Amino acid sequence: MSFAVSNPFAGLIDLAQPRLGSAVVYATDDFFADKTRLIDPAEPVFIPGKYDDNGKWMDGWESRRKRVPGHDWAIVRLGAPGEIAGFEIDTRYFTGNYPPRASIEGCVSGAVIPPDDAVWATLVPVTDLLGNDRRWVNCEAGGVWTHVRLSIFPDGGVARLRVYGTIHKDWSKVAPDETLDLLAMENCGRGIIANDEHFGRVENLTAPGQGKDMGDGWETRRRREPGHDWAILELGHAGVISEIIVDTAHFKGNYPDRCSIQASATASGSPEEIAIQAEAWPVLLPETKLQMDHIHVFTDGIQPHAPIRFVRLNIFPDGGVSRLRLKGRLGS
Repeated sequence: MSFAVSNPFAGLIDLAQPRLGSAVVYATDDFFADKTRLIDPAEPVFIPGKYDDNGKWMDGWESRRKRVPGHDWAIVRLGAPGEIAGFEIDTRYFTGNYPPRASIEGCVSGAVIPPDDAVWATLVPVTDLLGNDRRWVNCEAGGVWTHVRLSIFPDGGVARLRVYGTIHKDWSKVAPDETLDLLAMENCGRGIIANDEHFGRVENLTAPGQGKDMGDGWETRRRREPGHDWAILELGHAGVISEIIVDTAHFKGNYPDRCSIQASATASGSPEEIAIQAEAWPVLLPETKLQMDHIHVFTDGIQPHAPIRFVRLNIFPDGGVSRLRLKGRLGS
């Protein structure tokens, strides 16, 4: 069965990803499959013939068969408070053991595990599920949330839960003279679109920390036609950039030969429409040579500019970049 289906929340951040600090902090039961796998960033897999002491090994969260009234649930603490647009409930490879229904709630709490008196709001009402399936559902409540609770009725297994939205940051607490990475995921930066994401997603460019391997970056296929590859990203806040870091960590035989960056204060429309606009954006960093497996720091080459909000990273002709950092001060 093919699972190559379009994600309606593409371009938004998975607020439940572990590299942001997210964690599954509680589950009523995870007898068959550990709750931590519920937010594993890797795609779920099925390994025929793999068993552990409790039964068939499954790549996800799975509770035992419930023999008493009630239902099971798991709580995810988001790595950063955020506004949620929607969810993916993924039951891949769970066939005779998936839950027939599920719901999702959210709360705001400073505790790792919300206390018993926490106020939970319905984000997704009880909805039907299918086995071996991926389902995207809209969040039906606005607000900023710190935790989500996935309830399954009555029991069973879910491979993955993705929580798509935007990180909430109180910019009023940032001093006018403070320099920070305005493109960082934790500062609300995000990837919008790239012409090619064959080996690695554009959102990895904004991820926290250093890339762990080549898979933890943005990488295009080998280009066999004229032209070059590009990615468009949005800063978390408009600002004036004083330092640019292009990190090609782990990319050795496949790093780009050169790169350049264009920038704009504004962009509008769909990702595809923004991509067309970006072709004419002014140059922020002129075309410059890159090295393999190297952290390139650029300061002197940055062109004078007013505050920017969007950038287009051009790589020549193709290849992989681990991280892109745009450090600067806030601007309006």
